[in-house]
Amino acid sequence: MQIHHDWTGLPVTARGASIAMGNFDGVHLGHRAVIDAAREASDAPLGILTFEPHPRQYFAPDAPPFRLMNSESRANRLARLGVEQLYELPFGPVLAGLTPEAFAREVLVDGLGVNHVTVGADFCFGKDRAGDAETLIDLGRKLGFGVTAVPLVGAGDGRDYSSTAIRQALAEGRIEDASRILGHLHRIEGEVVHGNKRGREFGWPTANMRIDDLHVPRLGVYAVTVDVLTGADKLSGGGVASIGVRPMFGRNEPNLEVHLFDFSGDLYGKHLSVALVDFLRDEAKFDSVEVLIQQIANDADQARKVLAGA
Repeated sequence: MQIHHDWTGLPVTARGASIAMGNFDGVHLGHRAVIDAAREASDAPLGILTFEPHPRQYFAPDAPPFRLMNSESRANRLARLGVEQLYELPFGPVLAGLTPEAFAREVLVDGLGVNHVTVGADFCFGKDRAGDAETLIDLGRKLGFGVTAVPLVGAGDGRDYSSTAIRQALAEGRIEDASRILGHLHRIEGEVVHGNKRGREFGWPTANMRIDDLHVPRLGVYAVTVDVLTGADKLSGGGVASIGVRPMFGRNEPNLEVHLFDFSGDLYGKHLSVALVDFLRDEAKFDSVEVLIQQIANDADQARKVLAGA
C-alpha cells in the first residue's frame, strides 16, 4: 500500500483510484461497507481518502482523547483490507477553508483524479460542513466522477455500528461487543518506550506503550494477543496486559503494559500490535508488592486459559 500526505504532485500511478472517503476511526463494519462499495464500484485501484489529524482534533484541540486508532494502526488495518492507495491528507486551515465545490475540484479532481467516490450516507465535508452526500453526488455529475452514498450499517435493525458505540463498549470493558461492531479485535499499536522497569524487577517484564492520544478502555487487566511488527523478532503470541495508572506507585498517566508469554528478547523501540481479547479484572491497589506479584501470576494464568479457548 502506498501512503500519500498531499493531494498535489502525485505520481500517475497514484491517480484515478476508486476511493472511500471519511475518517475511518476504528475501521469498523460501517466503514467496511463504504470501503467495499468503493472496491465494487470500479475496476480502478482501491483508495482511501482520510485526514490527519482527525478534523475533530483540529477544531477542538483541548477535548479529551477520543480516537480508537492512531494513524499507524489505521494504515495497518486498511492495508489488511487490500487498500492500494492511502491518501492521508493534512487537516488544517487550508482544507478546513475549502468550500465543498473547491474541495471536489481541487482535491478530488485536480489532485487525485478520482474515478469514483463512496461515502457514508451521513458524510459532511467542506467549510462549515456545508456539503453532504447529496452535494457530492451533484458535484460528481458536474465534474465527471461517480459517487455512491452508502446507507448506514445497522440503521434498519436498530443496531449502532459507530465509533461512539465502540468507545462506550470499551469504556465499560465489553470487549466482545466492541469486537462485534468493529468486525475485528480492538488493537492498540505503537512503539515500545522505556518505563520504570518494575515489571522486570517483579519477574514479569513488560513492554510499555503510550496511549495518551487515544480513547482509554476500561482500566484493568486484559488477555491479549501481540504481534511484533518491526525488528528481527517479528512474531505473534499471547500475553497479559494492564491498562491503567499504576495505583500502587502513585497516580500516573494511563499507559499500556504488556507481558508477552514465553518471550525474553528486547522490544524497546519495536512496534507492537496489541489486540484486546477479554477483560479480566479492574485495576486495583494491593496491600503489598508481594500480593501484587501473586495477582500478576494469577492474571497470567487466567489469560492463558482465555486465549487457549479463544
